[in-house]
Amino acid sequence: MPASRPSIPEAASVAGSYLQPLLEAAGTRGVAVRELACAAGLAPDALEPLPASLPVREYVRLLDAGAQLAGDADFGLHVGECVKLGTYNVYGLILLSCENFGQALQQTMRFEGLAHDLGRSSLQVDGGIAEYRWHSQLPGASRHLAESVFAGIQTLGSWLAGQPLPPAQIAFAHAAPEDCSEHWRIFGKDVRFGAGMNAARFDAALLSWPVRNADVGLYPVLQRHAEQLLQEKLRSQHDNSVVGQVRAAIVRNLAQDGARLSCVAQEMNVTQRTLQRKLKESGITFQQLLDQTRHELAQEYLKQDKLSLAEIAFLLGYQEQSSFCHAFKEWTGVNPGAYRWKSGA
Repeated sequence: MPASRPSIPEAASVAGSYLQPLLEAAGTRGVAVRELACAAGLAPDALEPLPASLPVREYVRLLDAGAQLAGDADFGLHVGECVKLGTYNVYGLILLSCENFGQALQQTMRFEGLAHDLGRSSLQVDGGIAEYRWHSQLPGASRHLAESVFAGIQTLGSWLAGQPLPPAQIAFAHAAPEDCSEHWRIFGKDVRFGAGMNAARFDAALLSWPVRNADVGLYPVLQRHAEQLLQEKLRSQHDNSVVGQVRAAIVRNLAQDGARLSCVAQEMNVTQRTLQRKLKESGITFQQLLDQTRHELAQEYLKQDKLSLAEIAFLLGYQEQSSFCHAFKEWTGVNPGAYRWKSGA
């Protein structure tokens, strides 16, 4: 019998973009999206269009259902091989702006929660050996979960490096499958099972490998945006009111110019009229909440001297810097440059 699963936060979720590799792997094996959803106990149209997020337990059920429907004993590995940069959303873009793999792993430990709450990463370096560990939130889940994570890291890591990563010693907490040929193909022959942990040990020199075509100039902007998204996610987990949910959706979509009533209503799977009514019952309009959120974020961003006014305008969803400056002066009575100077940034 599988081990009992520990309790996890009710709000623990997987971002919609993180679902894409699972759907792609299932689709290439002849499993239709609606068939997959039904097999996992979801509504037939639950995955079309792709939801903004999904509870972690539903994701794990989808993973197991995909393996069963596809008749694929190594489905988790094949899901990992479908991972792309966009799978991780903003966090993925941060990885592309890192100078080297050491920095990329540090950012993984900080921001992987933007992609999923399935588990958390840690890294230890002892002499010339580095050990990456992935601590599952669902240790009772099937092996497909951990294997999808490690195959995804291998796939994206090789893409970031522009060449295959050197073989590492891979350890999985679960028991060995009958056939390990797919594991050897992806990771090399040094794969152990029943290890009590999910880990990869490798030469620490890999941490200094450069990220291919890294756009390091974008790092401060993306890092600050991801930090704000992470804080907003933590905030929304404690505030499940409609105002908290809408604010979180606004923050997620500002930089993509998607913080509009129609887009937020669609993401929340309600009509615009219903969303307006619920906000009115809470004593606020959508536009007031949008302005309030932009105002608070602008004050935080202006404290970061590495962010230009043009970059802040972009993060807040303004097409032009002048529009941001005009709005900020209406909120505070001073322009952003004067506010930054007075605040000492």
